[in-house]
Amino acid sequence: MVNSDLGNIRPISIEDEMKTSYLDYAMSVIVSRALPDVRDGLKPVQRRILYAMHDQGMRPTSS
Repeated sequence: MVNSDLGNIRPISIEDEMKTSYLDYAMSVIVSRALPDVRDGLKPVQRRILYAMHDQGMRPTSS
C-alpha cells in the first residue's frame, strides 16, 4: 500500500541545497573542531592527545 500523504514537500534546486548544506557543514566543522576552546585554548584533538598521555602516565618527569 502506498502512502499518499507526503506532508510538506517543496521542490528545491539541487544546486541550492548543496550550497546550503555544504556551508552548514563547513561552519559546524570550523566551530566544533578547528577553533580552540575559550576555556583552555586547546582544540579537541589536542585535548584528546593530552588526556591519553595523562592516562598512560606520560609525564615530563617520567622516562
